[in-house]
Amino acid sequence: MVMRLLVTGGAGFIGSHVVRALRARGHEPVVLDIVEGADVRDPVAVAAALRGVDAVCHQAAKVGLGVDFADAPGYVSHNDLGTAVLLAAMAEAGVRDLVLAGSMVVYGEGRYECPRHGVVRPAARAQADLAAGRFEPRCTECGGELRPGLVGEEAPADPRNVYATTKLAQEHLAAAWARSTGGRAVSLRYHNVYGPGMPRDTPYAGVAAIFRSALERGQAPRVFEDGRQRRDFVHVRDVAAANVTALEAESPGGTLSVFNVGSGTPRTVGEMAAALARVHGGPEPVVTGEYRLGDVRHITASSELLTKELNWRPQVDFAAGMAEFSRSGA
Repeated sequence: MVMRLLVTGGAGFIGSHVVRALRARGHEPVVLDIVEGADVRDPVAVAAALRGVDAVCHQAAKVGLGVDFADAPGYVSHNDLGTAVLLAAMAEAGVRDLVLAGSMVVYGEGRYECPRHGVVRPAARAQADLAAGRFEPRCTECGGELRPGLVGEEAPADPRNVYATTKLAQEHLAAAWARSTGGRAVSLRYHNVYGPGMPRDTPYAGVAAIFRSALERGQAPRVFEDGRQRRDFVHVRDVAAANVTALEAESPGGTLSVFNVGSGTPRTVGEMAAALARVHGGPEPVVTGEYRLGDVRHITASSELLTKELNWRPQVDFAAGMAEFSRSGA
């Protein structure tokens, strides 16, 4: 069935790829984006954009870890107030289908196992440990070493910075909307998205974009900590395809469904920096030992649920995706 779909943040990095993917499937996307003068926090603009719409793909958000806690009001305003305004307008307009851009940051640290105590949730890393180069979380029971693994959707939420807190609040708002209206809500918890069109040269840019910008200036990528922190780098076209799949799927109303969206193959930040440097022709990354409070050590996803229930699978190979990203520019 051909649908008319509102894509908030549709002029942004991920949103623009979602728009292209929807058009390729024959759908009619409508874009609402702050860069085009339409703010998702504006009830009038949102109500106008919802006219004749079958479903909403909510990508608009302020992203990244931020600079310091002074960023908190901006994150809450854009992410949580914006989502509340959108959901209120959807309830009024009778639009009952939502796919939300979620994030793996709601988990905090990923899944860890202690040889003695099984699965454990490590505490936030202390600044004194980070300053001393002790980057790995330890077991809260015995202080022993932990083995990182893949986190599933059933893991408890544990947001550890302002951005993560606002992304979890978006999910709670969506769940409340679904219960109130009988609507269908899906949150796609993206892992580390990269690819063409990724924002650059701002404190809020993703680490892949920061490394690429350094290489373009002829500088070595500066890798924080020891470079061994694990992430799941998923290509933006795979993320866009997950959104299209979720929008076209049928699922029960009145509840929020949550899915991880990742490549399924963990990589270290150091490996990613080295891959970019290699395809760019150098210089090689420099591991600095620097750190940021609020960063987590390891967070990698299992996307098996999305594959099982919606038949989505990532298609872009890591090496090919990094080579394309290195060439793509802003």
